Amino acid sequence: MDDPIKTTEGGDAIVVLITAASREEAGRIARRLVEDRLAACVNIVPHVRSLFIWEQKLSEEDEVLLVVKSRRARFGQLAAAVKQLHSYSVPEIIALPVVLGSADYLRWVSESTP
Repeated sequence: MDDPIKTTEGGDAIVVLITAASREEAGRIARRLVEDRLAACVNIVPHVRSLFIWEQKLSEEDEVLLVVKSRRARFGQLAAAVKQLHSYSVPEIIALPVVLGSADYLRWVSESTP
């Protein structure tokens, strides 16, 4: 096993942020992404307060945040699955590149999302 403090470039690894309307919806999406191996791991963060402009007016909603660890190569399928399961007509699905990370963890993400 690698030294626990060793880091490596993120390569293909991404973190995807998705908001959902409820814990139930977030759980359903997370479970599908992991079962279908589109995500190595999904963290579900409850009680997120979101403010945004929707249909030309300010909206303020309680939401649940999903923090998804995956690979760039899986993003298209991941986004399609989220859109299929999500209650929003325009769900937030934002991928951020992993610049650095634990070599062991990034290897696990890659192996978990073939």
